[in-house]
Amino acid sequence: MPATTYAVSGMSCGHCEATLTKVIGELDGVSGVEVDLGTGRVTVTSAAEPDDAAIAEVVDEAGYELTGRA
Repeated sequence: MPATTYAVSGMSCGHCEATLTKVIGELDGVSGVEVDLGTGRVTVTSAAEPDDAAIAEVVDEAGYELTGRA
């Protein structure tokens, strides 16, 4: 399964990690989410090419900013 890494700003704690893991993980086709607070990166594993716009939307709605693919 392909993995895509995104740069996300505004993450600072375990709550941020849990929130992003939950909201991104609920998207269709997503099989895994790994959040690295230290680097500000979120890696999404999915069955097919991920929908960047859908991921950006849920990240923004959760109060963070997806700044692009890393």
